[in-house]
Amino acid sequence: MDATTRQVNEAARAAAGAPVQDFGLLIKAATRLEQRIDAALRRECGISHTMLEVLIRLCRQPGEEVSQRHLADDLTLTSSGTTRLIDRMEEAGLVRRVPSPVDRRSILVEPTDQGRAVFLRAASVHTRVVERYFVQPVPPGDYARFTGALREINGALRGTGG
Repeated sequence: MDATTRQVNEAARAAAGAPVQDFGLLIKAATRLEQRIDAALRRECGISHTMLEVLIRLCRQPGEEVSQRHLADDLTLTSSGTTRLIDRMEEAGLVRRVPSPVDRRSILVEPTDQGRAVFLRAASVHTRVVERYFVQPVPPGDYARFTGALREINGALRGTGG
């Protein structure tokens, strides 16, 4: 067996291994959960899941000043993607842009009264879907270990540059 064939066989074995299969299962579950949340929010509240994530960030601390740049970082969107999202939300009457009182180069985003009302409805829908598809399927005795493991994975990923 030559070196190339050996490499191909090793790669195939690795790809068929439990860690790769388990990771694929995690990605599929997360993607399906995201799709369920997004569909319910669009149907019941007229917003996307990403819009709810913006409203969560803006409404969790009333009076907190949030810049578009910080929203982009929190949402892991590009600057232009965040600008387009905020444009759509502003057109829908959910948020408004205001100049920063301390940094004239910075634009802050704040929720409107309508945005706060939509947030309250959407948070309820989001909670219902997460309970049904994320919490209920996991046996109660395993839930704390499961979420603890997710926190460990997230911490490991945040602590490394690549």
